[in-house]
Amino acid sequence: MMEQTRNVARMLVTLALALVVGAIIIQLSGKDALNAYQVVWNSAFGNDRAIANTLLAATPLIFTGLATLVAFRAGIFNVGVEGALYVGAFAAAWVGFTFTELPGLLLITLAFLFGGLVGGLWSLIPGYLKARLRVDEIVTTIMLNYVAILFTDYLVNGPFLVPGMANAMSAEVAPQAQLARIVPRSQWNISFFVALGVFGLVLFLMRRTTLGYEIRSIGSNPVFTRWSGMPVGRIILLVMFISGFIGGLAGAGQALGVHYRFVAGFSRGLGFDGIVVALLGRNSPAGVLLAALFFGALRNGSSTMEMFTRIPRDLIDILIALIIFFVAIDLGFDWLRKRLAPRRAAPVAQPGSVD
Repeated sequence: MMEQTRNVARMLVTLALALVVGAIIIQLSGKDALNAYQVVWNSAFGNDRAIANTLLAATPLIFTGLATLVAFRAGIFNVGVEGALYVGAFAAAWVGFTFTELPGLLLITLAFLFGGLVGGLWSLIPGYLKARLRVDEIVTTIMLNYVAILFTDYLVNGPFLVPGMANAMSAEVAPQAQLARIVPRSQWNISFFVALGVFGLVLFLMRRTTLGYEIRSIGSNPVFTRWSGMPVGRIILLVMFISGFIGGLAGAGQALGVHYRFVAGFSRGLGFDGIVVALLGRNSPAGVLLAALFFGALRNGSSTMEMFTRIPRDLIDILIALIIFFVAIDLGFDWLRKRLAPRRAAPVAQPGSVD
């Protein structure tokens, strides 16, 4: 509990530093930083619709942040959540526009599960390469992101092309597969509660299960884990599958709840944003949830800030870059503390002593 509190405190300090430096940049450009932040706050939390849009923007980030977290906790730098999100979104949309005779609850459940399954299987490719052949997962997951994006783009421009559409997209999912929206005039939908359910499952996995202990053990001391007899290769495969499964669920939520179909290029880097969310949240589920809500507020408020203050929305990208910068500094201090921590000296046996 103390560690969780400390992680949240460090996250808040990181955000505060980024906001302060961002305010200095705004002031140096001749704009009113306080007014800009006030506009962002009002746009994100000023009324029911604003809050709904903030939660809408945060929903995929909760998924992708948790997907990244699971891999990071095992010491696996999985940057392939974006690819899992794309293939999962197409798989869910395919179920939604193919099995149109199924009842709503069954069709939605099947679409989410199939999207997650395809995302998990997609992530097993770099997982297998790492577990069996020790291929660096950063390289393979980055490459597979582009394969997933281009492959799904081909699908909606080729076999699943809808004639007469101006943009590359699939057919619309059945009406009973379209996730209910919660607030009028907002796209916020029940996939948010699916994300909260996944949050609870990841929290339980990490704290209460044998697999969670094995994941933490690999991440903290892989050499000890191998010598203790744990099946490291199998655990890596499971971790990558779970990470990809959650990424696939993120895509399913977007396809069923926002677009009602698969749209080529819909993501705008949601999988990569999940990396920042996981790092800012200090790789803890609660931290990821808070960080996703913060980024959702930033994304939701950026367009209004540009409209009313004439400060470009690129400022949000600057703030994200500052957050990454301060997170990197924090992680660097962590590494230095561990390197410079005094080692306990082994007791020296005195002459004549008996062991």
